[in-house]
Amino acid sequence: MQIISCSHGKHIGKLIAKNLRMKHSYLNVSKFPDDELRVRFDLRLQNKDVVLVQSFYKNISDCIIEAILAAKTAHELKAKRIILVAPYFPYLRQDKRFLNGEAVSQEIIADLIGKYFDEVFVIDPHMHRTKKLQQIFKIKSAKITSNSLIADYIKHNIKNPMIIGPDEESYKWAKNVADTLGIESRILKKKRYSSYHVEVRLNKKIDLHNKNAVIVDDIVSTGHTILETAKILKKLKAKKIYCICIHGIFAEGALNKLEKAGIKVISTNTIPNKVAKIDVSVAIAEDFKK
Repeated sequence: MQIISCSHGKHIGKLIAKNLRMKHSYLNVSKFPDDELRVRFDLRLQNKDVVLVQSFYKNISDCIIEAILAAKTAHELKAKRIILVAPYFPYLRQDKRFLNGEAVSQEIIADLIGKYFDEVFVIDPHMHRTKKLQQIFKIKSAKITSNSLIADYIKHNIKNPMIIGPDEESYKWAKNVADTLGIESRILKKKRYSSYHVEVRLNKKIDLHNKNAVIVDDIVSTGHTILETAKILKKLKAKKIYCICIHGIFAEGALNKLEKAGIKVISTNTIPNKVAKIDVSVAIAEDFKK
């Protein structure tokens, strides 16, 4: 098996290979003057299982095209199997046609990936109504969770925590992490008016006396949900407020806004950033070993 880091997998591909004790290389990616992508493999792929590592953050369209060009080329070079490892996978929110004329992008992108890859592995996919990856992809697919890694980080770094889920969607992460640690959790209610306007409220009383509040969520994008949640937790006299997320997108200066609000932010390294303290390459390697 050959682990190959695409342009947005460089931060984690080598770590996956190290954990698996497998060979690692980088996809050669450059651009022509007109901004078209050029990809090239620097090694023979014939009869090899090829694992392409690509995390789809920033310039997402380029990331998708790059992965497809690489996968198609690997097939032409007689690779045995082409596997995609996507620490962060995009276009999962739009799982139905909300308004007339909209593209159901989840279905379209999944079909595109399925055409060029034999298998896909995703870390904690951001799914709403769809419950399983197998309902999205027609190829073999697997969800890898970072919940145990988050729980381990909290256990060793945060004293007297209470886990807070900022909305109903965060339940699957916040409750699981709390149960792993054997501690309390509370899930708040959220009403979203737009990407920039959310309302978060309590649905049960929370006693945060002498406790550190740890907000756990899968994605932090603009950070508005976390900021609104933190306002409530401050009123409840939490000793300190932490936010631990899996996919730290941190759009539009979100990380700076959260830190200015006195929130200690930690993320996994599915997307590289300065607060990526939790390494998910361990979980990916463990899943491959199975």
